[in-house]
Amino acid sequence: MTVTYGAGVELPAFEHVPGYLSSAGAEAVELAALAGLNLDPWQVHVLEHSLGEREDGRWAAVEVGLCVPRQNGKNSILEARELAGLFLLDEKLLIHSAQQFKTAKEHFLRILGLIEQTPDLDRRVNKVTRTHGEEGIELKDGKRLLFFARSKTSGRGFAQADFVAFDEAMFLPEFVIANLVPTQSSNPNYQRWYVGSPVDQAIHPEGVVFARVRDRGHKDSDDRMAWFEYCANADNPAAVDENMFTSEDVWAQANPGLGIRISTDAVQDELRALDRRTFAVERLGVGDWPDIDGNDAAIISPEDWQAIQVEQGEIVGPVCFAIDVSPERTTSISVCGRDVDGNRQIEVVEHKPGTGWVVERLNELDQAHNPDMICMDAFGPAASLLPALSDAGVKITTMTSTDHAQACGLFIDAVQQQTVRHLGSMELRNAVKGAKVRPLNDAWAFSRKNSGVDISPLVSVTFAHWASSTTDTGGDWTFYR
Repeated sequence: MTVTYGAGVELPAFEHVPGYLSSAGAEAVELAALAGLNLDPWQVHVLEHSLGEREDGRWAAVEVGLCVPRQNGKNSILEARELAGLFLLDEKLLIHSAQQFKTAKEHFLRILGLIEQTPDLDRRVNKVTRTHGEEGIELKDGKRLLFFARSKTSGRGFAQADFVAFDEAMFLPEFVIANLVPTQSSNPNYQRWYVGSPVDQAIHPEGVVFARVRDRGHKDSDDRMAWFEYCANADNPAAVDENMFTSEDVWAQANPGLGIRISTDAVQDELRALDRRTFAVERLGVGDWPDIDGNDAAIISPEDWQAIQVEQGEIVGPVCFAIDVSPERTTSISVCGRDVDGNRQIEVVEHKPGTGWVVERLNELDQAHNPDMICMDAFGPAASLLPALSDAGVKITTMTSTDHAQACGLFIDAVQQQTVRHLGSMELRNAVKGAKVRPLNDAWAFSRKNSGVDISPLVSVTFAHWASSTTDTGGDWTFYR
């Protein structure tokens, strides 16, 4: 893809558009310009393909989904679409919903400002309702554009809505769909728009509705929907490597407003201020999307993992370390020890490609903290390090298959019983989400081969937790730093 700074990257990373005969997009773009809203090339692209019409005059896409990182100007597309619906298209009732009152109110004020500064549009307005929670614009011919924040009752009572916008679609509960979708059932020609940023399960527990829309868009199987997604070329935050974080080409691919609304200096500031996972989601558009099909459910649920996360905490000794290596030879070293409340706390100490650095780092940790145990799977990929570690004087406890199975069981029990704590690292979060299991004798173990992500952080903390459970006899504690 050729990147053009100042104009953004017009084409999304993922796009699905049903076939159409003609488009009302050009007229919608002209109307927006008349109102002083000049759209960027990428916004024109989305609007033109979203307003494609079939031979019978109906919308080719009855559903439109747009996922793009924040501050790129996605709301300007909604403003242009809603202006077109109110003044250009034969739409009697338009509904704009947002997660928060303030967001719906801001959108209302922007639309109203565009209308009021355009005499040809303003003279067609009959009434403006500014009552909190009931904002709306009504034209002299009876057409209405209504704005409200989503609630358990919002949207009920309306009939035959021509257009419904779900702004902030990553916060979209099922009950909202139940309220608003039936308002369009008897309408012969309608559209629903889902507009938002990537879903991150840690902060968007209600993102499954938007994820289902995305899933249909990615499968290219729905000939009645259009899907546009701007993002870096990665499947999840853990798949974003360091080169992608710092590449301006990748920034531009994920942010079509780069050089227009977003400067490279601002992105560089965000890179310094945000942790890598947050930057991947919020600026690179790489979401932590929920599993739509429900297949291969995670052995640890997101809710259970979130329940044992703490914002800060210190491990107190005695401590234990564990090593695991992925099939692709990425190594994780983890630690486990008691926190000040007596719960076990796990941390990933190191997570780096390769193994050449491991012996030196483990020797440093051994000398500095005198751990009760350093362990690894005797039959896992890390076992190749045993001779070099022995030569360096690092004593390693090798785990049998029985130990491995016991470690997994102990760890899952501790998570469910909330007797273990973690700090919410990106490496662990993604490993927990993607981990698959395999049979091991009469029990089970994590499957490095079948998980599809690097689970060495999870395996190593599981082993460290086992070591701590095996060796912890109380006594004097010293702080681990």
